[in-house]
Amino acid sequence: MWKLLSLSIIQSALLAGGQVFLKFAMMRMPAFGWTRHFWGSLLVNWQFAACGLFFALGSLLWMYIIKNFPFSMAYPMVSLSYVFGMLAAIIFFHEDVSVTRWIGVLLIMGGCVLIAK
Repeated sequence: MWKLLSLSIIQSALLAGGQVFLKFAMMRMPAFGWTRHFWGSLLVNWQFAACGLFFALGSLLWMYIIKNFPFSMAYPMVSLSYVFGMLAAIIFFHEDVSVTRWIGVLLIMGGCVLIAK
């Protein structure tokens, strides 16, 4: 139970980290488009490369998790990435988060603990 929760926290942090790097990468990019300029600048963007690395590590850990734990317990744990995403929005992007959203985060965390039991 606690091993699954610990691994899920790491995996969710990797997923959220990948999303943070993707957001930073997109902030440095020209307007999205199916142009050579857009895709060329994406390929030399180090934040985009970091995004891929985080997603790759998260995917490898996910493969371990679903191999060794029941899917019905493992899959809901992915929702922990929403918690890390909310924290990242505050820390890295200076967004305001309402009390209602924090209540939602607490419900997600409580649900993950109940599922892991």
